[in-house]
Amino acid sequence: MKKQVTLSQEFLKNLWDNNPIFKQVLGMCPTLAVTVSAINGIAMALATTFVLVFSSLLISLIRKLIPDQVRIAAFIVIIATFVTIVDLVMKAKFPELSKSLGAFIPLIVVNCIILGRAEAFASKNTPLRSVFDALGSGMGFLIVLFVLGGIREIFGSGTLLGFQMLPNAFEPWIVMILPAGAFLTLGLMMGFSNTYLERKKRLEREAVLQKFKKPVEVQEIKEEGA
Repeated sequence: MKKQVTLSQEFLKNLWDNNPIFKQVLGMCPTLAVTVSAINGIAMALATTFVLVFSSLLISLIRKLIPDQVRIAAFIVIIATFVTIVDLVMKAKFPELSKSLGAFIPLIVVNCIILGRAEAFASKNTPLRSVFDALGSGMGFLIVLFVLGGIREIFGSGTLLGFQMLPNAFEPWIVMILPAGAFLTLGLMMGFSNTYLERKKRLEREAVLQKFKKPVEVQEIKEEGA
């Protein structure tokens, strides 16, 4: 019988072990394009999370009513509805931020993270579990975009969220606000992430082997003593 996963596990699994950027390598276009600053990364991630959560909730609620033949088309229509809401609200309330993000807000419609979670999880699970799964994916996406945008902003402009972080004598690295800086920084982040996960798995394997090795050694000692 398959062990039931708790709601907290549904949320936490997408923060790190199944992170949409580091592990699934989804949503790379906005990740690389909008993270010239931390605030851009936060805004993009929050907009994506809103769409992800509410589209997953609605898809889960009506999953049994959607015919298989039009499943993907129905998902896209639902996602597009929430993207339109986000786009209109941002243009009305945060016009400068909306202008800065440009076409990447409407392009959330085709973000593989959202469609992927809708197809792989929301269409097969209960609304509550779908919401927690979507929140985990959204927060994992937010963490990566904030860190990536923060690093690029600090070294490319000397600031973080508009606050001066480096002395005036520091010469900004122009490459950090260019596409090359995005690729380089994200590549290093993914490398560190994968190294950490591989080390964690190795230590877990060694701990398991050590656990089973001890009883064998004790048995051998007993046999030699006999």
